[in-house]
Amino acid sequence: MKKVASFLNKLSPVQLIALYYALAVTVSVGLLSLPVAHNPGVDLSFMDALFTAVSAVSVTGLTSVNIADTFSTTGIVLLAFVLQFGGIGIMTLGTFIWLVMGKKIGLRERRLMMTDQNQSHLSGIVKLLKQIILLILLIEFIGGLILSTYFLKYYSKVEEAFLHGFFTSVSATTNGGFDITGASMIPFANDYFIQFVVMILIILGAIGFPVLIEVKDFILSNNKKHHFSLFAKITSITFFSLIVGGTFFIAILEYNLFFTDKEWHEIFFYSLFQSTATRSGGLATLDVSMFSDTTLIIMCALMFIGASPSSVGGGIRTTTFALNLLFIFHFARGNKSIKIFRRELHHDDVLKSVVVTMVAVIITFSSVFILMITERHDFIEILFEVCSAFGTTGLSMGITPDLSIIGKFIIMALMFIGRIGILTFLYIMGRKEIEANYHYPKERVIIG
Repeated sequence: MKKVASFLNKLSPVQLIALYYALAVTVSVGLLSLPVAHNPGVDLSFMDALFTAVSAVSVTGLTSVNIADTFSTTGIVLLAFVLQFGGIGIMTLGTFIWLVMGKKIGLRERRLMMTDQNQSHLSGIVKLLKQIILLILLIEFIGGLILSTYFLKYYSKVEEAFLHGFFTSVSATTNGGFDITGASMIPFANDYFIQFVVMILIILGAIGFPVLIEVKDFILSNNKKHHFSLFAKITSITFFSLIVGGTFFIAILEYNLFFTDKEWHEIFFYSLFQSTATRSGGLATLDVSMFSDTTLIIMCALMFIGASPSSVGGGIRTTTFALNLLFIFHFARGNKSIKIFRRELHHDDVLKSVVVTMVAVIITFSSVFILMITERHDFIEILFEVCSAFGTTGLSMGITPDLSIIGKFIIMALMFIGRIGILTFLYIMGRKEIEANYHYPKERVIIG
């Protein structure tokens, strides 16, 4: 035990977080492999259990088995439990358990919480995590209650309606993308009330915990001059712009194709739901393989961007995308600094956004290249699968069960990286700030 403690003490907070997520996957494999978690006669292989566990911990939703046919009610409850760890965060739930047990939260634990939630300072971190877990559980409970009551019109048994209702609420809020219908949200393609509730839950989970807390404080505050942070402004504008833009492009591109015989309200809800799902939701009201390649590429781009920082989603994140656009715009205008909403962005944040994007492009390109060699699928199918895994979205064109062993490991690695984030992935190598004690003469290089 002393050797283990010594080893853990040598690890950085980022390395510990990655280790804890790896341990969560290990525990999840054990839980999902229990015979009681499977339907009678189902034999779940280790690879399928591992793939499902990684997908659940990373709240992606890609799966090599049919959840409804494979898992029993007990298994579905266990899967929902794993989704909580992945969605809310290992350290957030760990903090909740520590507080319940009366454990003192020390400096090391606070640093782990700060790393897990991608925060830049320790001040108020425990309070932040308390608010996060209470908000998410409240959202899931209210969403589950609404959906469970409404599902009584679809299911004759009360327990079945409540199982579907609460699992859908957990899956949507954590952006898990799992379903127990066997056909995602396709059975409810014409039920706009269910779609509306699910979209709200996806948005609440993906927009970012700090944004939710700021909105909560604004609603409860009597101060009409409440100021939202720059982060809340940038991420909210980018987040909803992507949803609106995605809805517009899907509707326009499919107007004379998949939507050719659809009414205006069907076109609107099909487009809106699929656009919202690309934020990291993973649920779908149609078979996405029926879309044209052009639309699928748009969806790949949306999934690659993903959700907001400090949320349940993956991808490069909305603020990274926004900072890249701002950097290009201001660079083209000759500005040395980026000013927005009467604030000036830190140079380090802009540099991080460029690094994250470049590394993400390299990782996804490399993954597509390897899968084109190992798999017998079309380029667009592989690209869609890779972007879905990296964005922890969970949408698929149906190739997941047919992937080779190498293909499944590539997708699992993408889901894991997408969940912990590119910066965390890079910091695992033990990054430290290094001040140079000497400099060479500088020389310009021709660019572009």
